[in-house]
Amino acid sequence: MTILSHWRALAFLIVALSAAPARAQDGQRVTITGEISDTWCTISGLMFARGTAHHQCAIWCALGGIPVSIRDPAGNLYLILKIGDDDESAANPRVARMATHEVTVDGELLERDGVKYLLVDRIADDKGVISMTHEEHGIQPFGN
Repeated sequence: MTILSHWRALAFLIVALSAAPARAQDGQRVTITGEISDTWCTISGLMFARGTAHHQCAIWCALGGIPVSIRDPAGNLYLILKIGDDDESAANPRVARMATHEVTVDGELLERDGVKYLLVDRIADDKGVISMTHEEHGIQPFGN
C-alpha cells in the first residue's frame, strides 16, 4: 500500500466516523425539580406563562400529543419519555393532570444531540399547580 492509499484510507475513516449518528449517553440517576409543561409553548415562545396562567393550555397540549417536559428553575428542559411502568406517557390523562404542577422526580437521565430525556421512576413530591396570575405573566397568548 502506498502512502497515498494510507491517506485515502485515513480520510475515509475520518469521514465515516464523523457521519455516524451520535450515540445516546449512558443513563445516570437524577432527581429533578421543576414545572411540568408542554414543550410546544416552552420552545416556541407562543405562551410565556407558567403555572395557573398557562394551566389549561398545557393540558390541551398534553392531551393533544405534544411532548411533556419538566422545566427546572434554571430553564433546562427534560423531555419525559415515560413515568413509572407507563409506556404511553404521550397524550396520557395521567400526565395531563400534572400539567403546570411543581414536582420532584427521580429517574434516569439520557442525553442525545443536546436533548435531555427522562425516564421517571417515581414522583417524589408534587406541590400542585404553580400559582401565577396573568398580571404576573401578561395576557396570553402574547406573553410579556
